[in-house]
Amino acid sequence: MKNGKTLNNVVKTAIMAMLTALSIVLVCTVHIPLIPSAPFLEYDAADIPVLIGSLLLGPVSGMVILLAVCIIQAITVSAASGWIGFLMHFIASSVLILIPSIIYKRKKTTASLIVGLVIGTLAMTAVMIPLNLVFTGIFLGAGTQAVVQMLIPAIIPFNLLKAGINSAVTFAVFTPIKTILKKYVIK
Repeated sequence: MKNGKTLNNVVKTAIMAMLTALSIVLVCTVHIPLIPSAPFLEYDAADIPVLIGSLLLGPVSGMVILLAVCIIQAITVSAASGWIGFLMHFIASSVLILIPSIIYKRKKTTASLIVGLVIGTLAMTAVMIPLNLVFTGIFLGAGTQAVVQMLIPAIIPFNLLKAGINSAVTFAVFTPIKTILKKYVIK
């Protein structure tokens, strides 16, 4: 039994590392401005592998993957955004990742996956409102009033689109990926 558990841990760690690497590749290569009035708000697909990892391996593993991704991203691609970028990314993605993975862990059905992803998308969007009010004004040096004016036309739609796209893509690819990878994970 000990060899089976050790093998499972090795396979789980390898899957987590692979998903972390894929997330970093996506954050380095995919940057699409979604809101013309705020081109600095760029979509990236980095949360998709993290979501897949949290659904496949559980919320704790998802958070470990996310932390690794946030640290690597903060010291490489997003170094200019410093601790503010790290903190906002970690909190926003934590909400998007934890909610669906907790819901899906309790009942592994397509319906619970959809409900979790929808609630996660809406929760991430809601959490980003106060985070942007506090931190974006500091980061841009523009003050809170400038951020308030950007909420409805740019920030809220951007976060809905980003989380919604990542959730939809995750939903589309999760079942085939789960089918392939579950045979390697010993339960």
